Amino acid sequence: MNDQVRPLLGVALNTAIIYAFLIFAVRLVGRRHLGQLTSLDMLILVLLGSAVETAMVQASTTLEAGLVSATTLLLFNRLLNLAMLRSRRLSHLVGAGPLLLVHDGKLVEENLKRLGMTKSDVVEAIRERECASIAELRYAVFEANGEINIVYKDDGAADEQPR
Repeated sequence: MNDQVRPLLGVALNTAIIYAFLIFAVRLVGRRHLGQLTSLDMLILVLLGSAVETAMVQASTTLEAGLVSATTLLLFNRLLNLAMLRSRRLSHLVGAGPLLLVHDGKLVEENLKRLGMTKSDVVEAIRERECASIAELRYAVFEANGEINIVYKDDGAADEQPR
C-alpha cells in the first residue's frame, strides 16, 4: 500500500472509532437540548473536541489528515442518520425517545435523574413556555430532539394544544 495513503486510512479509522465512542458516551451521560447546555456543559464539549482531535488525525497537522477526518465524521454521521431512519430500535438506542418530566403536576424524578436534569431546569423550561407552575401541567415531555413540550391540565377547553 502507498506510504502516503496508509496514514490517511489510520486517520479515518481513528476518527470512526472516536465517533462511535462519543455517541456511546454522550448517550450514557445524558442528553440536553443545545439551548439548555450550561457553561460547564459547553466547556466539556470544547475540551472533548480538543482531547480527541489529536488522536483522530494521529498528530498530523496536514490538510489531508484534516480533510480525511472531517469527511469521515460527516460520512459516518450521514450513515448513522440513514440507519436510524430505517431502524426504530437503533433510533431509540442512539437517540432515545421522549421522556415524561411532569405528570399531573408532579415531577417524574426518575426521568429527571436519567436526563441529568434538576427541578430548576424543568421550572426554567416551563417558564420559557409561559407557564407559571408545574402544578398547572398535565404533562411536560422531554422530546427526542431535546425540546420540552407542555400540556396544561384540563381547564374546560375541548382541545388542549402542546406549547
